[in-house]
Amino acid sequence: MFLAGLVALFAPMDGARAQSAQPSQNTTPGSNLLTARQLDPNQKMLVTADQLEYDYQKDTVSAVGNVQIYYDGSSLEAHRVVLDRKANTLRAEGNARLKDKDGKIITADTLQLTQDFKQGFIDSLRLDTPDNTHFAAVRADRTDGNITVFQNGVYTACEPCKDDPSKPPLWQIKAKKIIHNDDEKMVYYQDAWVEFFGMPVAYFPFMSSPDPTVKRKTGFLMPEFFSSSQIGYGVAVPFFWNIAPDRDLTLTPAFLTQQGVLMQGEWRQRLINGSYTIRAAGIVQENPQEFITTSNGFTEVLPGFRDNRGAVESSGAFALNKFWTFGWDATIASDRTFLRDYNLIPDTTTTKTSTVYLTGQGDRSYFDLRGLYFLGLAVTDDQQRQPIVGTLNYSKVYDKALWGGEAGFKMNLTSLTREQADFIGTSELTSAIGTVGVPTGACTLWSPNAKECLLRGAPGDYTRLSGDVYWKKTITDSIGQQWTPFVTARVDVASVNTSYLPPSYQFGPAYANQNPLQSGSDDLIRAMPAVGLDYKYPFISAESWGTQTIEPRAQIIIRPNESDIGRFPNEDAQSLVFDDTNLFEVNKYSGYDRVEGGSRLNLGVTYTAAINGGGLFTAVVGQSYNLFGKNSYAYGDMANTGLESGLETSASDYIAKFGYSPTKYLEFVTRFRFDEQNFSMQRFELQARAEIDRFNVALTYGRYEAQPLLGYYDQREGIYTNASYKLNDNWALRGAIRYDFAAGEVDYTLLGLSYIDDCFTLALNYISDYTLNGPNAPPVTKVMFRIGLRTLGEGGFSTSFGSESSN
Repeated sequence: MFLAGLVALFAPMDGARAQSAQPSQNTTPGSNLLTARQLDPNQKMLVTADQLEYDYQKDTVSAVGNVQIYYDGSSLEAHRVVLDRKANTLRAEGNARLKDKDGKIITADTLQLTQDFKQGFIDSLRLDTPDNTHFAAVRADRTDGNITVFQNGVYTACEPCKDDPSKPPLWQIKAKKIIHNDDEKMVYYQDAWVEFFGMPVAYFPFMSSPDPTVKRKTGFLMPEFFSSSQIGYGVAVPFFWNIAPDRDLTLTPAFLTQQGVLMQGEWRQRLINGSYTIRAAGIVQENPQEFITTSNGFTEVLPGFRDNRGAVESSGAFALNKFWTFGWDATIASDRTFLRDYNLIPDTTTTKTSTVYLTGQGDRSYFDLRGLYFLGLAVTDDQQRQPIVGTLNYSKVYDKALWGGEAGFKMNLTSLTREQADFIGTSELTSAIGTVGVPTGACTLWSPNAKECLLRGAPGDYTRLSGDVYWKKTITDSIGQQWTPFVTARVDVASVNTSYLPPSYQFGPAYANQNPLQSGSDDLIRAMPAVGLDYKYPFISAESWGTQTIEPRAQIIIRPNESDIGRFPNEDAQSLVFDDTNLFEVNKYSGYDRVEGGSRLNLGVTYTAAINGGGLFTAVVGQSYNLFGKNSYAYGDMANTGLESGLETSASDYIAKFGYSPTKYLEFVTRFRFDEQNFSMQRFELQARAEIDRFNVALTYGRYEAQPLLGYYDQREGIYTNASYKLNDNWALRGAIRYDFAAGEVDYTLLGLSYIDDCFTLALNYISDYTLNGPNAPPVTKVMFRIGLRTLGEGGFSTSFGSESSN
């Protein structure tokens, strides 16, 4: 032990030396380097001091003046250290500083310990730990070798102010007693006040927290407070059970004034090759009638109008070996708004996608097998219209070149089932119905008067297998021209079993294909070979003001017509935006359910200018032409994909992109689509971002002309911007706003204030969103406040206004 070593060190070296000392006191100046061995011959103690004093009457030995004692990784510094051999105690006086071998530092005016270091007291103490936590007290007593009691103690995980160390830390706990139990790794506080900036804000007659060195400890966590109009006021008290190093359980009962007790649990376990979690929540509601609301004269029965509600979530990921990974992320719930009603998900989440997957990654290949289940949380969702999907994707690029070029293939297998058709109407009648919250499927009710029903999802079963092989080779000639010939071939086979469709749809869409999807079963096959040539010729010019590059590009594709348009249900290729990103794509559709046919010429020019001291400017302009054969984009499918896209005419609309970045902190990007006949603007997007010192801002503006054949009857125009400003190194403001020009209103706002440093975090957010509740419903407005105290945990309060609507 540390003190045992001091006893051996301060004991007289031999009998002659002891007798030569004075009876009362002997002073030996210059004794500033003495070394003695412990019983363990491998351990040495080093003591330095200005002088040693022996008092044989009191049987004490003192080291005086700049005392430094080192032993077994520990050190003691003081003005004076006195060893009382009768009492078997050690007393350090005057700016005493004891550093344990584990890094803890104790500073005190007076420090007294027994020889076995199990008992002692320290006056005017300050204890600093290696993880930057700090204790201070008027007096500290240590008993049984494992319990330290700080009288009138203070604890904080904050560092002192550099400019004024006498200022109170950002937060601290002052208590009549602070008890630190080394064996339990726990700290207990009696009669405790939590202070911020020296001001008391909360009183606890008793509280506890894990030892600052503990990362996982069984016990209660910081409580959560929340409220809403349906559930009332609530408090959740999490209890964390550290079962083993590889597993734990958190149980969180939440006590609600209007609905009773919500019980939550989360199990986490880490295995040798991965980890998984299981989360569950459930409640027997005491007042389900709170979920019947009236707004603007409309009475709505919300999904929460039921006695029993709950949800189960689970996720996991396991590395089977260095190539293969298996995992899942799944959610089931009693109803679509349970998770949001009880603050279990962010308010902006409108869909929970459950998936189970197996993936493999090789050097030049990729495999992905997964199943998908979509749980709709938005007010317009109907679970019977959500599909259950299984997919298999595999791609490979061959290691060896084929005829000097790159070759590879892709394969996709998709199988899905849906109980009911997901419709929207394209007539004014059905669109008017949709605006008052009638289900989109109401198109089926008005089919005698409807011009057409768009099918976002086909009812029944659909399975498709697609295979796509390719070869390409780039050749650069002597003058810098790049020629890339390519060959592709694709085959699709499908089995379709479609349930009932409305008569107006089966009569044949007026604007789309001539072979629409029909009720009943069908087996389909189609093939699409293609050959083509991609040509580029970059011109580079170095000028005194900078460097510019002009690159004209042409791409010609020869292939047959697309067959069976509309007979293949279009589930994965409904998103089609014609712009610079897909101008030179061989197949501009976003998925496998549609394939582009007919021969096509794509033309474009790219310009880049790097200006000395002026930044970077880029521009792209282009157009696409249907040379001969059937233009796939002029023939819609069940969702009319391709129509009014800008590609449905022989000469497409013009597309353009312009970007300018004067510095790496400032950027502007614009995209346009102009009508090929009258140059009217059909689509415009502007994106901008800026970083100016502590200020960051990003802006997105969009303006899109009406596309009635796709279900968009009016011009759409809106702007969204978000910004943040760092007030200093710790405080920050952020905000976001979205304005719908067509509706003439703000439909989303966010205001936030945050603070973060090494010992404390704070976040205050206000969110108002008009898009979650649907028509004729108030916005969802939420205020969230969270604080985190390092080593103690994180807690907060949230309150919601507004309600979920249902149809």
